[in-house]
Amino acid sequence: MTERAYKVYAIDNGTVIDHIPTPLALRVVKILGLGNEGILTIGMGFMSKRLPHGKDIVKIENKVLSTEETDMIALIAPEATINIIHGGKVIEKRQISLPDGIRGVMRCPNPNCATNILGAPRVFGLESRDGPLYRCRYCERTTRVEPDLLITSAGL
Repeated sequence: MTERAYKVYAIDNGTVIDHIPTPLALRVVKILGLGNEGILTIGMGFMSKRLPHGKDIVKIENKVLSTEETDMIALIAPEATINIIHGGKVIEKRQISLPDGIRGVMRCPNPNCATNILGAPRVFGLESRDGPLYRCRYCERTTRVEPDLLITSAGL
């Protein structure tokens, strides 16, 4: 087997989100509210030994994501890894973990919840890492993180 050159170029400074299961890269970009942050490179469908169905990569140039931001990725891609790049070198590698609380990125599934009727802030606390399960601050309903419940700053 011959070596294939990467089609996604290296960055000098910024954040690389690697080992995103295919095809979740665009959801990662949406949950982070990225888009107007400068140069954003997305690679999809790379072969991976760790992920049998392939992996996606997201590179954000000249922006270092906070731990709180990168932990939001765990909602949809818990196996993703984070590399912080400076001067073309990896200066930090992070594993992500589920956030203890989430605000504004998930809709409550209860149609009678104040967040859906009155527009109250969408706030959830982590109830269980198995699943994972989050509890709505207002109606106390517990729910799994489902893709159709996730929202973004763009409202998508």
